[in-house]
Amino acid sequence: MNIFHKVALQGLKKSRTRTLVTIIGVALSAALITAVTTFGVSLQSYMVNGAIMKYGNWHVAFPDADTSFVQKQADDSRVAHIASFENIGYAALTGGQNPDKPYLFIAGFNKDAFSALPIELLSGRLPKNSSEILVPAHVAANGGVKIPVGSTLTLSVGNRMSGDQRLSQHDSYRRAGVETLAATAEKTYTVVGICQRPAIEEYAAPGYTLITTEDTAADNLSVFVTLKNPYQVHSYTDSLSGNHSYVLNDDVLRFMGLSGEKLITVLLYSIGAILIGLVMLGSVFLIYNSFNISLNERTHQFGILMSVGATERQLRNSVLFEGLCIGAIGIPIGILAGLPSIQLVLTLVAKNFANALYDNVPLTLVVSVPALVAAAVISMITILISAYLPAKKAAGMPVMACIRQTNEVKVEARAIKTSSLTSRLYGLEGTLALKNFKRNKRRYRSIVLSLTLSVVLFVSASSFGTYLNQIAESSSVVSENYDITFDTRDMKESELFQLYDKMKTAAGVTKSSYQALSTYSCVLDTKNLSGHFLDEFGKLIGYDGTSETAEVQLNIQFVEDSVYRNLLEGLGLSAKEYTGQDKKMVIAGILPGNFYTQEEPMEFMLRSRTGSQTKTIRATFVQGYPDLLPAQPGEFLEYELLVIAPYEVKPQFDALGAATTPTKLGMTFQSENPGQSTVEMQRMLDGASITADYHLYNVHRILEENRNIAFIINLFSSVFVLMISLIALANVFNTISTNIKLRRRELAMLRSVGMSDKDFNQMMRFECILYGMRTMLWGLPLSGILSWLIYKGMAMGGGSVHYVFPWSNMGISVLGVLVIVSITMLYAVSKIKKENIIDALRDDMA
Repeated sequence: MNIFHKVALQGLKKSRTRTLVTIIGVALSAALITAVTTFGVSLQSYMVNGAIMKYGNWHVAFPDADTSFVQKQADDSRVAHIASFENIGYAALTGGQNPDKPYLFIAGFNKDAFSALPIELLSGRLPKNSSEILVPAHVAANGGVKIPVGSTLTLSVGNRMSGDQRLSQHDSYRRAGVETLAATAEKTYTVVGICQRPAIEEYAAPGYTLITTEDTAADNLSVFVTLKNPYQVHSYTDSLSGNHSYVLNDDVLRFMGLSGEKLITVLLYSIGAILIGLVMLGSVFLIYNSFNISLNERTHQFGILMSVGATERQLRNSVLFEGLCIGAIGIPIGILAGLPSIQLVLTLVAKNFANALYDNVPLTLVVSVPALVAAAVISMITILISAYLPAKKAAGMPVMACIRQTNEVKVEARAIKTSSLTSRLYGLEGTLALKNFKRNKRRYRSIVLSLTLSVVLFVSASSFGTYLNQIAESSSVVSENYDITFDTRDMKESELFQLYDKMKTAAGVTKSSYQALSTYSCVLDTKNLSGHFLDEFGKLIGYDGTSETAEVQLNIQFVEDSVYRNLLEGLGLSAKEYTGQDKKMVIAGILPGNFYTQEEPMEFMLRSRTGSQTKTIRATFVQGYPDLLPAQPGEFLEYELLVIAPYEVKPQFDALGAATTPTKLGMTFQSENPGQSTVEMQRMLDGASITADYHLYNVHRILEENRNIAFIINLFSSVFVLMISLIALANVFNTISTNIKLRRRELAMLRSVGMSDKDFNQMMRFECILYGMRTMLWGLPLSGILSWLIYKGMAMGGGSVHYVFPWSNMGISVLGVLVIVSITMLYAVSKIKKENIIDALRDDMA
């Protein structure tokens, strides 16, 4: 160890408080960087494992291979596992409604295939021999053909051919004439179960995948290869010889960044880079201020060393060595603190992740050596950058300027002149504080910048969390008045009621109802509307400002008769007046973000499509109404006029034939166990082989997912804001306390000429006010601008957010600045007061 390193170590030991605070700041920075990188790796591993459970643990599939190819791949040292099934062939789907999917594809699974390729069984059981078969539910839902459990299928099975080319499931349908089905055998199967669409079947596949067992040793196979190192997937496929086509398991590989879709990986790394960048920004400022103030302390020492021959490089290396020493202590502490911290956070959110994403995959801590090394390297780079800048500046100062310390204060008398008004308002103590502020602009600027950065980081991080929370809350707007909902536009009412009688008996269901929603184009007499409504919302309903009528869209929600009577009772309306043929109805005016009501009733005139029949509706505005069924994307306009009517009057409107879109039929259920009830209802639907397009939602689960996502976002944003605040707190404490320490002689001189403790404390309070005012002058506008930029960025990225000015966060930051500055200055001044005045005046190294 050379003399410069010894001097650096002595300087660290001499300023123990500053050194300790700097080490704490470095440790916080390293802990937060470690937490970000480790969480990124753990989240990536969780998503990969979830995708494997859902889509299968394989990386490359070969849809058309033979046994010799399989054996060759099994002998490849890069391959960990191989699964395969027999491509038995295709059969025409008689009565199929999907022109792009006209076939049934029969796959013969062996034991390895059943264990390696995920199958979600809805009803029945798996096939045990080659005469039994498993049918996917989307043959009915998408193809329009019912194949119930227990039925017998007799199929002419063969190959899809395009000229001499044999086509596979990964070749989309090429229309009649371009491809043909060459039948080779007739096979008979008994349907023993219904399953979800197999994950191995692409959405563009031309055949619905039916699964049986492998009959004989076949030579036409679909092969699924799992590699020992997934990151070799592209080199592995490039090394294959021959004409073997292949398909990558993009659903799994995308989370590793190995598929053509880079969005998820880019998003994950981008968010991580932004968070690490914010941490580095706060850390650089903290450590820079620490070294900058340290060098101000050691300016005289540097001058003496340069006078005896020390070079700029030696002095610069001395400061960098000081940074390395701090990093050698702070970084390991930070990493060791970061790992259990993120483990605690993951433990808190594991259940929420399970409810929101994969309930069969645990979210666990994944300790990655490259991630820890990256965290250590990033932390050390942060320290070296922070130390190099002031070191280069100090090493370049003239020798005599360092010895005399004339570089500390360079100011003309007029620059520190204060007005007589200042003296009258604030007294001698305030005048001294203001003059000192002007005289030592460099030091005070450093403190103000530290405080400003703290405010900006706190408000920006809080705003970021606020907008993330808004996105989570708006991701799915659903009702809390029911747990399960079913809706369709393609089903007949008689079929719906048959299903309703079955589904309301599902285990756990405590309450149920049915409803229908029809949309009509009708004429509205504008004389029935208030002037306020026309002024505010006339353009939304198509009113031109002069006509006596307006053509509007009207939704009528026909609810179960008992539900309608309960609604009237809750609103205090007469059932006699609002129930029956041509009686009044109730209406809710729903506008973006609120409800509109008026005292005057409204009249709507509905016309049949031919215009030969009309029907007039008279409706009264109300505040309460039953919840609508969940909306599909693009289904509602910017406004909605909703009339509520009992189901018994629906035939009147059906006879009119004025609906502009097919009526939406639906059912709602309340359940003690929504998950179990939904599963049982789905089995009922699958057993009924429904061919109509429908939606079955577990609304309770959607609400839980939203709450879980909101909790996760709130927790992570709160932890991040807390860590950033701690770094900022260390920054401010270090800067202010060291600045006070550098003023030992000045403060001792004021006390030596008779300044009382009361006056001294008043001067310090005035300095606190100056710090706070300057900080707010810069920090609050910058925070507001950054908050708005974060909002615009998320809005441009497609996030459903609305701008919220961060008043509360700004208020917290203002209060925090005043408290932190006051406490820090009280601590530093108390240390100064304990010193002997004579010793402080003699200290020429201050």
